[in-house]
Amino acid sequence: MKLLVSPPPPLFPSSPCRRSGKAILQKHFHAVATRESCKCGEANRTAICRVAETHGSEQVKGREPLRRGTVSPRLPVPEHIRRPPYDGTDHLPDVNPDRQMHDRESIVHMRAACELAARVLQYAGTMVKPSVTTDEIDRAVHQMIIDAGAYPSPLGYGGFPKSVCTSVNECICHGIPDSRALRDGDIINIDVTIYLNVGYHGDTSRTYLCGEVDEPTKQLVKVTKECMLRGISACKHGVSFKAIGERISEHVNKYGYSIDPFIGHGVGTIFHSEPIIWHTYDYEPGFMVAGQTFTIEPTLSMGSTRCEVWDDGWTAITVDGSLNAQFEHTVLVTVNGAEILTKC
Repeated sequence: MKLLVSPPPPLFPSSPCRRSGKAILQKHFHAVATRESCKCGEANRTAICRVAETHGSEQVKGREPLRRGTVSPRLPVPEHIRRPPYDGTDHLPDVNPDRQMHDRESIVHMRAACELAARVLQYAGTMVKPSVTTDEIDRAVHQMIIDAGAYPSPLGYGGFPKSVCTSVNECICHGIPDSRALRDGDIINIDVTIYLNVGYHGDTSRTYLCGEVDEPTKQLVKVTKECMLRGISACKHGVSFKAIGERISEHVNKYGYSIDPFIGHGVGTIFHSEPIIWHTYDYEPGFMVAGQTFTIEPTLSMGSTRCEVWDDGWTAITVDGSLNAQFEHTVLVTVNGAEILTKC
């Protein structure tokens, strides 16, 4: 599950997402950052954005806009399953300032949580076919998680009503599973986070192709995965956090896509914590330390990064209707690099 960070600074700025409805500000995964806007490569990124918007407008032709379906009631979780601290309240927790550091024992727990999350995501991906609804995917994910004695982390987080996020086509993230059936040519990001009974979260996502998908869309998905892996390849003890965004941005610029304003985050016993992981050029302070865990989860758009949020308070879609793809892994920083904990 992603965080939305408002673009720089120095005061609380307006969000790149337009919000409709009430109390939307409280319904977003958010972290307010007070960083300086990166000037490096600004002219180049402006040109890239214009190219991306052209790609996006061409791609939208002939595809129906995403419409919301009916959202079924929240699924129950057996009483014996351990709940995360935010269960039972619709309050959206603040991003915890404590970075998730691990010793030998807690790394074992993190690996177990992430391994389960990876298996659940892999299973969910097998369900991506025309005519299958995102609600069906949610039910299957929910059942697999509770059968393993774990809790689906998104359920009840800030009032989120489902156990998984399913973001289709122009939905950037936080899509709520509903009665809409997947169609031939769709793409869908499935974002799985589980809270294992030992008290650790594992977080991962992937964009899947539904049926016959056109070549430009396949390329978007392919490049997004490559960006995630390039960001991970930058990770190592002592390396600056900004190296992640630099590595990703360099690759994105070759293709003319836009990087959406959603970020990675620390994860462990806490669902969302520091450090904030930017996927663009940035000045994020600090350096990686062996034993830290966080997510890297770039979201790329064929068009503009401007988005709006439906009145459900969660579903973020591109204003211009352009497609988005996203991939995510939880990683553990090591002395020599990074271990992908959610690899299946």
